[in-house]
Amino acid sequence: MSILLKLALSVVIGGAIFAVIALTLIASDGPTPDLRSEAGDRGLDFTTLPAASTPSELHHFTVRDGQALGYRRWEATETDVPLVVAIHGSGWHGMQFEGLGAALAAQGLADVVAPDLRGHGPQADPRGDIAYIGQFEDDLAELIAGEARDGQEVILLGHSSGGGLVVRFAGGAHGGLMDRAILLAPFLQYDAPTARAGSGGWARVMTRRIIGLSMLNMVGLRALNHLPVIEFRFPDAVLDGPYGETATRAYSYRLNTGFAPRRDWPADVRALPEFLLVAGRNDEAFIAEAYAPTLREYTERGRYALVDSEHLDVVDHPETFDLIADFLRLR
Repeated sequence: MSILLKLALSVVIGGAIFAVIALTLIASDGPTPDLRSEAGDRGLDFTTLPAASTPSELHHFTVRDGQALGYRRWEATETDVPLVVAIHGSGWHGMQFEGLGAALAAQGLADVVAPDLRGHGPQADPRGDIAYIGQFEDDLAELIAGEARDGQEVILLGHSSGGGLVVRFAGGAHGGLMDRAILLAPFLQYDAPTARAGSGGWARVMTRRIIGLSMLNMVGLRALNHLPVIEFRFPDAVLDGPYGETATRAYSYRLNTGFAPRRDWPADVRALPEFLLVAGRNDEAFIAEAYAPTLREYTERGRYALVDSEHLDVVDHPETFDLIADFLRLR
C-alpha cells in the first residue's frame, strides 16, 4: 500500500471517528418534555415583574428574506432625541419594555422601538430558531435603517441575553450603526467571570449536544444547527397566564449562538462605543459586582451602576430609569 493511500485511509478513518464522537454527543443530550420551574427550584423571580397590562400595538417591518417581524414603538413628542432600540432577554419578547419604553418617550428622552427578535413573540415562525448565526444582527440593522431619522443618534439597549446581543452587534459587521449602548445585566459568555452556572437555574443547557454541534461546525457541517440546545424554566404562573403561549421555551444551536457575544467575547467588548451598564445587587443569573472589573480590563468606555433589584426587575426599577435618563441626556 502506497504512502498516499495510507495517508488518505488515515484521514477517512480519523474523520469517521470524529463524526461518530460528535453525533454520539449530540444524540446523548436532548430536551426535557414540558420543562417548568417547580417549588424549590433555583431560577428567576417572576413575581417581581409588574402585572400584565394591555400591550402596545404591534407594528411590523419586512426583512431581506421577506419575513415580517413585529416590534413596538413609543415616540417622544420632541424631535431632537435619540432612537433607543430595546432588545429583550431570553424566552420573552418586546413586550418586556412596555414600562420603560413608554416612560422614556413620555419624558421626552427618546424614541423607543422594541422588536420581537426572530423566533420570539406572539407571531414567531418557527419559534426558537433562526436561519443562520448572525441573522439577529442583520435584522436589527434593517430595523435601524427603517426607523432612525437622518442624523438621529442610535442607542442599543439590551437586557440579559439582549445585552449580550448588543455586545455582539458592536463587534460585528453592523457595529458602526450604534452610537452608544445601554446594558442591563448582560450575558457575556458561560465562562465569563460574571456567569453563574445555568444562569442561576433559569436555563438547562444541553452541554454534550453543544460540544458535538460545535465539533461539526468546526469542519463546516451545519446541517444539525436547528437542533435545540438550551431550554428555560418558566414558572406555571407565566406559562398558564395570558401571555404564556408567547414564551419561547427552547433555542436551537444557531439561535443560541447568535444571541450571545462571540467566543472571543473580549473582542466584542472592546468594540463597544460609550455605554452604561446597570445590574441588580441581588441578580440571580449573573454576578453583578463582577461586571465592572471584568469589562474594565478591555474598555474604558463604560459607566457602571448597581441597583437594589434582582435580574428581571432591573429593567423597570426606578433607579435604573434615573440612570438611563442621565445617560441619555449626555449628548
